[in-house]
Amino acid sequence: MPFRPLTLALASALALSVATPAVAAPPRQDPATRVVSNVPSAQIPPARVKAALGDYRHWLDELGRRHSVAGLATAVVVNDKVAFEYTMGYADASTKAPVQPNTVFRLASLSKAFATGLTALLVRDGKLSWDTRLIDVLPFFKLKDMQAAEQVTVGDILGQRAGLPRNTYDNMLEDDVPYEELVRKLDEVDMACGPGQCYGYQNVAFSLIGDVIYTETGDFFYRLVDKRIFYPLGMKTASYGRAALEASPSWARPHRPAGHGEWRPFEPKEAYYRVAPAAGVNASLRDMEKWLIAQMGGRPDVLPADLLEVLHAPGVATPVEMHSTPWRRARITQAHYALGWRVFTYGGETLIFHAGAVQGYRTMIGFFPKYHVGIVTMWNSAGAAPSGLMPMMFDRLLGLPHVDWAGLESPPPPQKPERKHGPRRHHRR
Repeated sequence: MPFRPLTLALASALALSVATPAVAAPPRQDPATRVVSNVPSAQIPPARVKAALGDYRHWLDELGRRHSVAGLATAVVVNDKVAFEYTMGYADASTKAPVQPNTVFRLASLSKAFATGLTALLVRDGKLSWDTRLIDVLPFFKLKDMQAAEQVTVGDILGQRAGLPRNTYDNMLEDDVPYEELVRKLDEVDMACGPGQCYGYQNVAFSLIGDVIYTETGDFFYRLVDKRIFYPLGMKTASYGRAALEASPSWARPHRPAGHGEWRPFEPKEAYYRVAPAAGVNASLRDMEKWLIAQMGGRPDVLPADLLEVLHAPGVATPVEMHSTPWRRARITQAHYALGWRVFTYGGETLIFHAGAVQGYRTMIGFFPKYHVGIVTMWNSAGAAPSGLMPMMFDRLLGLPHVDWAGLESPPPPQKPERKHGPRRHHRR
């Protein structure tokens, strides 16, 4: 499997690092949070599942008729089995190469769960702890408030509660400032709160976990993900980095609209591959089916149940996530960040969820632990319509009132002319 090596910010400082005793303790949690069990305790009626899958196919067909995406791949998993698999459109519209189940997409922020999953395995092995302080293992790590810096732990950076303002330095990352420079500039940023006290979504700071893992194990982060997750789960086309994406036998090019239902491919952007733990994974639908099964507890040989409980335990509250879209405003009554996952109360049920976006790619994954039912969707264009399909399926599966969150039951919007220069900031999930 091809990989693009990661560049680590600690290369010149490794000899100064100090090992931290590994204690397999869970990270800080909000006192109001609860344990999420991955043992199914109820079943969605089979007839309802069958009807929902029929509706899903109809909605996807309508999406295709409207040319709302360049290409898309999606699957529904029920009780550790793939109940539905669907692909449409083009991996490359210029050559008419179709999206297939083994076509590789960029995962964007869905990558974070691989980083946290690996970290949980290493905590289990005693290589590090959720309470390992960054300042003890990364000599270059500083914050503007050094008292705060002394408190920041592995659990804090992976739980998006390091105390930094939201999306710190993402704009500079998109301007091609190297990751190594950005992590050394964290001491120039005013803190939003103390560590563990508030939510602040990060890509740059999150990716410090790659440096921590290299220090504590002597092995590269991406190699360990391959060894501990990709290989044992049979994720044969999963990889890290742009070079690996483009070396895939079938890979989805990013596209922008070209008018009249047409799409035009363009070159993938490098920026977020530089923060590989946060946004560096490439994977196909077949890979993600296996990953979804494992996250729902179907592969305890790779991700044991007690480990999943730690990964999915609600941490810092994220009320802003309850209002960002119409379906969230209507359906979500509680929102927290766990470890590489969001934990929502959706229609009264616990939903484990994450979404991702980089220029020309969007991804979503979500499942209900109580029912062992989940969905994954990836598409290679910027259109938002597919993002409404997942909550439509959630509603259907839970027996909630039908709402056309994807806008497929109203007349299609008029075609917009192609932009010569798209917006700069694309990764906000």
